[in-house]
Amino acid sequence: MPLDKTIKKVLVIGSGPIVIGQAAEFDYAGTQACRVLRDAGIEIVLVNSNPATIMTDKHIADRIYLEPLTLTTVKRIIEKERPDSILSGLGGQIGLTLCMQLARDGILDRMNVRILGSSLSAIAKAEDRQLFKETMQQIGQPVIPSVKAYDPETAVDFAEEIGYPVVVRPAYTLGGSGGGIAHNRQELWNIAQVGLSLSPIRQILVEKSVTGWKEIEFEVMRDRAGNAITVCSMENFDPVGIHTGDSIVIAPAVTLSDKEYQMLRTAALKIIHALEIEGGCNCQFALDPDSFEYAVIEVNPRVSRSSALASKATGYPIAKVATKIAIGYTLDEILNEVTGSNYAAFEPALDYVAVKFPRWPFDKFVSANRELGTQMKATGEVMAIADTFEEALLKAVRGAEIGMDSLELPHLKQKSDQEIYALLHKATDERLFVLYEAIRRGMSIDELYRITKVDKWFLHNLQKLTDIKPEDGKRPVYKMVDTCGGEFAAKTPYFYSILNGTENEALQFIEKSSKPRIVVLGSGPIRIGQGIEFDYACVHCVWALKKLGYEVIVINNNPETVSTDFDIADRLYFEPLCLDDVMNIIEIEKPVGVVTAFGGGTAIKLAKKLHERGVPIIGTSADSIDICEDRERFDALLASLNIPRPQGLGVMTTEEALKAAEKLGYPVLLRPSYVLGGQNMIIAFEPEGIREYMGIILRQKQENPVLVDKYLSGKEIEVDAICDGVDVLIPGIMEHIERTGIHSGDSIAVYPALNVDDELAERIFEVTRKLCLALNVKGLINIQYVLYQDEIYVLEANPRASRTVPYLSKVTGVPMCELATRVSLGERLSDLGYSSGIAKIPPYTAVKVPVFSFAKLADVDTRLGPEMKSTGEVLGIGKNLQEALFKGLVAAGYKMQRGGGVLITVRDSDKPEIIPIAAKLAACGFKLYATRGTANFLNTKGFAVQTVEKIHQSDGNNTASLLESGKISYIISTSSEGKDPASDDVSIRSKASVLGIPCLTAIDTANALADCLLSGYSENNTELIDINNLRDKRLELKFTKMQDCGNDYIYINCFDLELNSPESLSVLLSDRHYGVGGDGIVLIMRSSVADAKMRMFNRDGSEGMMSGNAIRCVAKYLYDNGIVRKKEMSVETLAGIRHLTLSTKNGQVAEVRVNMGRAELRPELIPVKLPGDRIVAHPLTIGGREYAITCVSMGNPHCVVFCDDLDKLNLAEIGPLFENNELFPDRVNTEFVEVMGRNQLRMRVWERGNGETLACGTGACASAVAAVLCGYADKDTDIKVRLLGGELTIRYTDDAVFMIGECSKVFDGIVEI
Repeated sequence: MPLDKTIKKVLVIGSGPIVIGQAAEFDYAGTQACRVLRDAGIEIVLVNSNPATIMTDKHIADRIYLEPLTLTTVKRIIEKERPDSILSGLGGQIGLTLCMQLARDGILDRMNVRILGSSLSAIAKAEDRQLFKETMQQIGQPVIPSVKAYDPETAVDFAEEIGYPVVVRPAYTLGGSGGGIAHNRQELWNIAQVGLSLSPIRQILVEKSVTGWKEIEFEVMRDRAGNAITVCSMENFDPVGIHTGDSIVIAPAVTLSDKEYQMLRTAALKIIHALEIEGGCNCQFALDPDSFEYAVIEVNPRVSRSSALASKATGYPIAKVATKIAIGYTLDEILNEVTGSNYAAFEPALDYVAVKFPRWPFDKFVSANRELGTQMKATGEVMAIADTFEEALLKAVRGAEIGMDSLELPHLKQKSDQEIYALLHKATDERLFVLYEAIRRGMSIDELYRITKVDKWFLHNLQKLTDIKPEDGKRPVYKMVDTCGGEFAAKTPYFYSILNGTENEALQFIEKSSKPRIVVLGSGPIRIGQGIEFDYACVHCVWALKKLGYEVIVINNNPETVSTDFDIADRLYFEPLCLDDVMNIIEIEKPVGVVTAFGGGTAIKLAKKLHERGVPIIGTSADSIDICEDRERFDALLASLNIPRPQGLGVMTTEEALKAAEKLGYPVLLRPSYVLGGQNMIIAFEPEGIREYMGIILRQKQENPVLVDKYLSGKEIEVDAICDGVDVLIPGIMEHIERTGIHSGDSIAVYPALNVDDELAERIFEVTRKLCLALNVKGLINIQYVLYQDEIYVLEANPRASRTVPYLSKVTGVPMCELATRVSLGERLSDLGYSSGIAKIPPYTAVKVPVFSFAKLADVDTRLGPEMKSTGEVLGIGKNLQEALFKGLVAAGYKMQRGGGVLITVRDSDKPEIIPIAAKLAACGFKLYATRGTANFLNTKGFAVQTVEKIHQSDGNNTASLLESGKISYIISTSSEGKDPASDDVSIRSKASVLGIPCLTAIDTANALADCLLSGYSENNTELIDINNLRDKRLELKFTKMQDCGNDYIYINCFDLELNSPESLSVLLSDRHYGVGGDGIVLIMRSSVADAKMRMFNRDGSEGMMSGNAIRCVAKYLYDNGIVRKKEMSVETLAGIRHLTLSTKNGQVAEVRVNMGRAELRPELIPVKLPGDRIVAHPLTIGGREYAITCVSMGNPHCVVFCDDLDKLNLAEIGPLFENNELFPDRVNTEFVEVMGRNQLRMRVWERGNGETLACGTGACASAVAAVLCGYADKDTDIKVRLLGGELTIRYTDDAVFMIGECSKVFDGIVEI
């Protein structure tokens, strides 16, 4: 089947930020998918919140929305862009879940959007546990006995029937979040409570444990014609019980007998056929090692985390093939791009072994529980390929950036045999090394297998490694990944090394090469401090070099990345980024130079050693890089340039550190030399903090000094600059929301800087220029400054790509990586169209918000400080800080609740600053709770605060029980960081993390959140921004302010103007303090069925179906401006076409009579959830009071309440209770009416989306109708309705409701947006 020609425009959903359980593999998959769609000529609309991805690059898709991945936002994008199809399987679990939510919402049916690839029913069969179980039983595939539970009681009942241990898996979570293995009733109860709180549908699966069985995976592919193949088998080193993301994985499966392999392969093919999946599918099996019994663990009906590993291991591009299947092709029509001669229907066969090794974050979180289980804890991974498992394993360990080149872990050598034996019973990140140490000491393979259930095949191969001696001087040769076991020759130069080979398959490509060659070093495994942004930089460097005519060689070992796709570079070496491995490649490739500046800390640390071996470093010299890393050299350079820097000293002992702190004055910042991501950095406020810190640091061998700096609590400014040796370009200056003391990677960063005026910007530029020229920077440099008492201090400089490069590139439009690559090769910025200075600032605000994975890491204190803890980031772009920050926080996972409670517990030094924050939160309507000291302080300042005891002060009513009660929406906890997981503050923060309650540990973050909650922005009213169509200057928008009965709107002529996201403009312009001021905005547009069309948006951005007062002003605008010169006029609204009769004075419209159409009384069409054919004087209790309501729709839903004393009503309190009552699914406008006489009414109105306004035209109509229905007025008679802003005349007839009122122009204006 060829390409489906009916597919014209496809929505691709990304996977969002890097978190534990979902890393860079989905950027790789999404990028591949977009490239396939682009080659097919299909228009691509992409939505993702992660700015550090290649898939969000301008040339990857036609429309790119860096927006939150939420149901509300994606619905709005679908309504705006109107794609005909959506690609569901490339955005990981996030993307798949969103597609299911969109389908359940009904928008896909309403907008005629079809899901490409697997159908909704196919996805449901795999994702819904009950449907999955039933499907497996129908085809005779065994599943593990399980039950779906919505409460802990159900889970416990099942476990006591089936027997412990049991496994808990929360529904719709990533990487096993909230799950675990329970060995008894209490453990199960606790895990179930956490799992239910983290599941978005409050559902967990409880299943019998098969811990100790083998875990096997198959990546399977199927097309719509029913052709299916297995792409790759994979086997976990660890048995079932360890999350596959935390296990060493081997491809292909190596311990299975042929019978076992064929049995599971057949099962995988049966499953993909039964589920009718079209595209890629991951099947996970548990296999009893002592029999042929197996069970299906789960099936992922999408590209999975393992798909990237399988793709790179086999050279079979799973995401690319899955996308081609989704748009109509069959496997036998898709050419294998690795061989170029056979098709995707041919199953790959491997004659080598690929080993995946996880990268855990425990070097950053020394207090974390390192025990592995069903919750994933690894942040990233590496892959190594070799002819043998042993060789591949050693390469993987060497490349994992854990400081090891063998399996001998030094500290294990110091332990006794009894200690090693005890460690074998715990599965931690060191399990492999403990096993090796046990084998080295002579423990039997049978005993090791009995304890760990690690297959004997693996253990015997570990035993072989104890006998292998390093062969110094032996050079590897390079073989090509060929997908077909050598049966078909590969044409893609994608290599791995082996030590015992003879033929070097790379040489034939090298010898044919005539272009100058450059090696680009990749960024290695994703870990805290080194994320996907460095792969982004490497890929852009490669593309720039190829464009310049160079042949480019990439060295990297991360299978998740775009840089390790087989067709990015001219040649790819899947090898560790270690000195000897890199040198072996350099010696055969003989490049003109090596680029180290884009691969983050992994690559840059090799620059000096490569330089010492005579390898040319392209860009900034190795010596300049060393100056920035060496404290003494860097301080000397700054001193020679008269650039201030916080005073500091280098120390080697605790005594020296104490003396240094005494000399500098507390607080001080302590950190080791040569670190990544602020590792092991703290702020010490007293000598005890220094003693504790130095005690920890000095336990490790410390060759370089510990740096002690005076801590300056100021505004942190960050600059990325490009220097060609003469000119310096600063694409943008960023400012952190949080003051210094929180690592830049964990701070909310704002561009353009909020508090940097022109004079300060010039000073920053001059310091940056002096530093760049002194270092002779050729390429990128990132400099961090602190602004303290009007002085600029340099904190650090990194002459390489930084974390902020991708987002700054996308927001400013400056191609930073390409420019840096070109100037590093000798080109001048001036020749590339850029001048020295600060680049033009675009008319947007962009906010980078960090994302954390604390829920996966028990016992880690979530308090932020100088050591980086975030795993990823998202970006919010808006017209102002509040809008951008709101979007960023939503994208980062904040629910942005505007009700509930806030628990506050802050240290004494923060108490004065908590006052305005508490005031803002109280203004939002939050109930304030606080621990005793904070509560006493706030009470003295006039706040109503409920005191809560700390955990150690009360067994029952304490902070822990308050969090579990569900009453708390946010926590503000700024007490000092603790290493003791049992301490009160750490316990509160950990509890919040487990329960998914946002915990703010910096006053500045809390203040920003409070401002955001007060701003009025919501997911429904932010601007949807396509970064491919960013404005390059502020938009000048002409408007007319008009009013009738005091109901004032801002009218915009859109006959020849298309406005993006007018709902967001309404929030901005309607503000009476910071905008034009009004009850909303009205767009006047062309219509194909009437004289004109109007769209009305309330102050909160919600769109009204109709506005009786606004439509009269629309008629006046059209007539007075000569657009429609008719006294009988028709206007199209969302509620239908309305006919108007105009009266003029002195040639201009003075009064308008509107035929508002028939009054709708049927409850289901209003809508209101009450029985009957009409709702008249219906009794209803709201807020504890009885009311009689009459419901009418005049295009908008209305609820009319007759009352006696209108002036005494507190509408600010009562109105929201009506507006948001569950009886009214679309919210409701509520009119409170006092009868002044027969056919004489007085009215106040609470409008949905606007609050109390001076008037409401449709509300006056509804009030008149209700008055007739309740006997207070007469039909076919003029009814006078007096409002706060004026008077309207309403006539209610059987055929229609008529409204007569005046209208007037206030002024014309122009506003800049």
